[in-house]
Amino acid sequence: MTQPREKTVAELKQIGLIAVVRARSAGQVLPLAEALISGGMKAIEITFTTPDAPKAIREVHSHFGESAVVGAGTILKEEQLEQAIDAGARFAVSPILRPDLVKPSHVAGCPIMLGAYSPTEAQRAFEAGSDMVKIFPADTLGPAFIKALRAPLPHLPIVPTGGVNLDTMEAFLNAGCHALGVGSSLISSAILQNDDWPQLEQRAKAFTEKLADLRETV
Repeated sequence: MTQPREKTVAELKQIGLIAVVRARSAGQVLPLAEALISGGMKAIEITFTTPDAPKAIREVHSHFGESAVVGAGTILKEEQLEQAIDAGARFAVSPILRPDLVKPSHVAGCPIMLGAYSPTEAQRAFEAGSDMVKIFPADTLGPAFIKALRAPLPHLPIVPTGGVNLDTMEAFLNAGCHALGVGSSLISSAILQNDDWPQLEQRAKAFTEKLADLRETV
């Protein structure tokens, strides 16, 4: 029988795109999430750099239920992890290698993605039980690095964040990434400053349509 944690990991891989939300206020997050979901992006990572992040996670989770996979990002300590899970986060992401977060996350049935920047860190994250490995910041490394990384370490379930945009998606997928984290190339500072949710919905559609097209050929 598939466990909730395994089910969520499978959903994230199937969705393929994880929107990384660093909002200016908690009040922005619900309309922002509505625009993303209307544009087809069903996986949303609300980072703890967002003010009152647990409140925002709770609101989005309550509003959309199982129609979206809502998680928490920039988790740096266990207290934040507990707050996120209590708020309804279905997955957790840390930008750094924090193996001590794996056990409490798994006990709660919540998959976790630890951050890594080198082959050694990526392997350590995997050995610690990280359900997927976040390569961050991927913009300074690029798809070629991930392709080279997975040559000797093909078992690593890689999710790059940073540097993923409409032009680089294909290369990252060809490198063997299991999903893609998309931040400022999707949710720009101008969109956040102007609450331009129609523009965000259009961008989300562009990303989801591009992924669908690429999956037919990759």
